[in-house]
Amino acid sequence: MSKQSGIIREHTFFSAALQEDLTLLIYLPENFSPLYKYSLLIAQDGQDYFRLGRIGRQVEALMKEEEIENIIVIGIPYKNVEDRRVKYHPQGVKFQNYVRFLAHELVPYLDKEFPTYQVGYGRALIGDSLGATVSLLAGLAYPNIFGKLILQSPYVNEDVLQAVEQFSTSSRPTIYHQIGKKETKVKTTTGEIQDFLSPNRELKLLLSKKGFSYTYEEFDGDHTWKYWQPALTPILKDIFE
Repeated sequence: MSKQSGIIREHTFFSAALQEDLTLLIYLPENFSPLYKYSLLIAQDGQDYFRLGRIGRQVEALMKEEEIENIIVIGIPYKNVEDRRVKYHPQGVKFQNYVRFLAHELVPYLDKEFPTYQVGYGRALIGDSLGATVSLLAGLAYPNIFGKLILQSPYVNEDVLQAVEQFSTSSRPTIYHQIGKKETKVKTTTGEIQDFLSPNRELKLLLSKKGFSYTYEEFDGDHTWKYWQPALTPILKDIFE
């Protein structure tokens, strides 16, 4: 197995917005030095991105080849399926507070602790499924804070489409959006079977009309890490070149 040279630190962070302790997984690359500046990649589903997505290894390999800029990866794990839903779903009871935590608590903390660029284009949000949904909506709510959004198979409902329709800010995040051609019968955590592909195509039309710097991709696969994991290297090269 290839060795991951960087360091993953665990940090407990108390969120006033959520009134709870959160675990942050902070990946510092092998070449980390306070003399350099770093972009931030903030991952919802943080444990999944490190364990299933192998995001640390992929970032490290790309940095060593100088194919992407210097990056620190911040993973935010969810406690369980219910915790994920109440924070990531647009109608979740903790959704608004979670978005507030991302913009008003997490970012100031990271800017204080690490040598970051402290501007929107130096911060990216990434997530899969509901994690992509909250990443998109947080980026639309705070486009000056989050300048890059990576959406892997987002859950799209009327709340999401309406947020894009109503978006009118002059700051526009760069968006990379992908969905699988076989995501027509996705079993959600609530046990329902849903078509993800059709609403994602609708989202594509809306985002395309709004003038974002926007990349849309349909891959030949379904709603699983089997497809999200190998997609990360080309996406990271595109977003952080």
